Formats: sequence, C-alpha cells, structure tokens
Amino acid sequence: MTTTLNFQPTKFITSAANIRQLPEDVGVEIAFAGRSNAGKSSALNTLTRQKSLARTSKTPGRTQLINVFEVAPQKRLIDLPGYGYAKVPLAVKEKWQRALSEYLQQRKSLRGLVLLMDIRHPYRDTDQELLHWATDCNIPVLILLTKADKLKAGQRKSTLLKAREAALVFGDNVQVEAFSSLNQLGLPQVELILSQWLNQADEVPTDLGASDVEQ
Repeated sequence: MTTTLNFQPTKFITSAANIRQLPEDVGVEIAFAGRSNAGKSSALNTLTRQKSLARTSKTPGRTQLINVFEVAPQKRLIDLPGYGYAKVPLAVKEKWQRALSEYLQQRKSLRGLVLLMDIRHPYRDTDQELLHWATDCNIPVLILLTKADKLKAGQRKSTLLKAREAALVFGDNVQVEAFSSLNQLGLPQVELILSQWLNQADEVPTDLGASDVEQ
C-alpha cells in the first residue's frame, strides 16, 4: 500500500536555464509540464498547500526557467517552462523547446511527468508531442485536466472519460484525472500517484509504471 507523502514542507531550491544548471542528477524527480497558462503554478501551490511557492501569473509565457522544488531529501518536483504561447518571440520559444527536450531525454532522475491541460482544450498538438516524447522514453505520465471547476459535473465527467479514452493510444503508462486548484478536485488522486512514483523510485531503479495506481 502506498504511503501518501506530505507535500507541505516542499521548498524552492533553484532556477535553471538548462539541465547543466540543475542540481546533481541523483534521487527522484517528477516534472510538471504544460502549455502556458494551463495552471502549473497553481497546481503546485495547491499540492503543497502553499499560496506562493510557485509564482502564478495571468500573463502566459512568464515562466522561462526550470524551477526546482524539494519535497524531501532526494525527492524533487520540477516546474518546466510553459510552451505554446503564440506571442512569445520565436527565439525564446526555441530556447524553451531545447531545454524541455534536453531535460526529458537526458535527466536520469526523472521518474514521472505531470502534463497539465486546460479541461476545455485538451490534447493540443504540443501536448501530444510531449506525450509521445515521454512514452517513447518510458516515462509514466499523469495528465491533469485543470480548471475542472469551469465545467458542470456532467460535462466534466464526460470530458474526463473521453480524455481517458484518447490516452489509450499512448500506452499503459498514461492516466488521466480531472483537477481544480480552486476547489481541490482531484487532489487526493494526485497526491497518491505522485507518492507512488516517488516511493517506488526510492526502492527500485526502474519505472514500475503509473498504471499500477487504480483509476
């Protein structure tokens, strides 16, 4: 049985422009990724019960660095730069793309990816590219359909079921949950899944897969 970790003591460690500036590649990391304004910072703040651990902004594309947070010794959460915002200069986009690709393909301590999508606009092209990257690298993925409070219960359930069905093409290592930072919908499931990834990775050097967690 998975012991749910306490995420509240999580603290900010550093910001990095590329993987060479990150802490030593040991221990366990879970990365948060998503389109600009998908709600990554809000989700991190909700998970850790801290109002301003991760900076939130109403301006998409604000986060340009890889931000590192420590849950416990050798256990980290990584906030990756948002992607897909049209008004960001091309040179900046390309820089983010390189950093993202480099991190996902080369970071050995990466044990899982939380991919955040606005529940009203899931599976954009860039989201699907990231999913292919992760599954090709055998990285378990948790898709969080954020801002779920924007939909009524029936529509939310229908969208979640469709999103789970769409995730099947990416293999067994992808699971989907609805999430809201506003009312903490889905928070217990997120805590359980992330705890499983972190705790299992402590014991076994290879991924056991996110599909072991009951939907």
